[in-house]
Parts: sequence; C-alpha cells; structure tokens
Amino acid sequence: MVDSRGNSRNPARIPALGIRTLALVFISIVLMYLDHRENHLDAVRKGIGVAVYPIQLIVDAPLRFWAWLGKTTTSRSDLERELGRLNAERLLTNVRLQRLTALEAENARLRALLDARGKVRDDVRVAEIMAVDANPYEHNLVIDIGSRDGVYDGQAIVDADGVVGQVIKTGLMTSQAVLISDTDHALPVEVNRNGLRTIAVGTGEIDRLDLPFLPNNADIRTGDLLVTSGLGGAFPAGYPVAVVDTVTRIPQEPFADVNAKPSAALDQVREVMLIWSASSIGDEDGNATVEVDPVEMDDE
Repeated sequence: MVDSRGNSRNPARIPALGIRTLALVFISIVLMYLDHRENHLDAVRKGIGVAVYPIQLIVDAPLRFWAWLGKTTTSRSDLERELGRLNAERLLTNVRLQRLTALEAENARLRALLDARGKVRDDVRVAEIMAVDANPYEHNLVIDIGSRDGVYDGQAIVDADGVVGQVIKTGLMTSQAVLISDTDHALPVEVNRNGLRTIAVGTGEIDRLDLPFLPNNADIRTGDLLVTSGLGGAFPAGYPVAVVDTVTRIPQEPFADVNAKPSAALDQVREVMLIWSASSIGDEDGNATVEVDPVEMDDE
C-alpha cells in the first residue's frame, strides 16, 4: 500500500515493533533485578569497562593535551614571578639581618660603655657620633650633644677602651671634637708601670701615636700601658690612652723613636662618653656650665 506521498505503509509491522519493545523492556527489568539482587552482571560490566577504557583515553587525550600545553606555557611566567617574589623576600630578610647585626653590635658597645661607667669616678654622659670629617689630614668628628647639655671646649672624650679625643668647638646642640690621632693634638701621658711622664702626639694615622720626647735611656718597654697623667687639666688622670708598640733607641740621636697604638678603636667608635671631672665642674673660668646633668657614678 502506497500513500499519496509515495511512501509504502505496512500496518502489519507496527504490532511487531511494539512487541519487540515490550520484550526488551521486560528483559532489561529482569536483568536489572538479577544484577541488583545477585550481581550476575558484575563480570560483564567489568569486561565492558576494560573494552571501553582505550576509547575513553582516546576521547580524553585532546583535553589532557590542552591542559598540559596550557600548564607548560604558563608555568614559566609563574616561576619567574615566584622567583622575583623570593628574591625580594631574600633581600628584605638580608636587610633585616643586617639591621639586627648592627643592633646587636650597638648593644654590645652600649653594654661595654655601661661597664666602663662603673669603673670611673667622674661624672660622664654618653653621646653618639653624628659625623666624621672626610678630610684625611684632620681627624675630627661631630657628637650629638652641645652646650645646652653642659658640654664645654676642651672636655675629655673616652670610650669603653680608652681616651678618644676632646671637644674643640661647642655648639648649642652639637659639638666638634678632635681625635688623639690628629697631628695637631698632644696629650700628657705617663707610663702606668713606673710613672714616667711624657707627651703623646698624633701622627695623622688612626692607629699610631708618637712619643717624641723620651731620651734613649728612658725606662719604657714594648707593651707598656700609657695613661693620662692629669697634667694640663683637660684629661683626668688614670684613663688608658695607648699601648707602646715599638721602641727604637738610636745611639746618635738624643731621643728614642717610640710609637704606641691607641687603646680605643678610633676608626670604629660609635658611642663615646664625655667626662665632667670635679675640677672641670668647678671651673672658675665658666667653661663648665652649672646646668650639666650627667649620670652620677658611685665610688667602687
């Protein structure tokens, strides 16, 4: 039988299709029941999974490749960013470590100064060095206290190890000082071992002083400690100045060639102590001000 559109129609086949559909539905229900109750199709399911796995790999391969390609192309930039971040953190950490190292050294110096305070009988005050003269022929520095703190011209400056220098020019809030190594500085000293007095003169070298006025027969040896003699009134007696380094006796010359190394590390000092001795506080010339408020030290 042919319809108006030229398609053949076979009514006898329609019931057959319906019967087959019902049969397939019935078989599916039975199989699901059996599989649910007794797992009879578990082996079949595993076998189908094994057979289908290569197809799954083939289908999934483009997605995996695309993901790998994207990860590979972006990983370099990510690594560069991470490297930059780590380098920045490393630099920051190094800066902090340097600061911690500086603070540790500063604390050690301050502890040494505090320990030195307990050994002196004069009034002292700690000051910090603000600047150092860049001129290699002048060993000058600037400290952070001035006349309003009671500083006066000629005042002695020491650190935890020995004499550093003295104030030469006082300002209101800062003061200029000269180191004992300056060529224009001379300091009365005595040999701690026997009391022999002489003059220590700066040489322009940060680690050397000259003792030019000692005769060849003077009782002085390598290793002798030189201390302030107290003569002249600028430096109180008994503060370490230098240690005799070399003694050369020249028969043709009236004086021996004697060099000494300063006790204080003049090129490394950061904090110093200014000394107010009893004589300087009561100076009748008015160099020392009555407004000074140094730390009072107990006699040991």
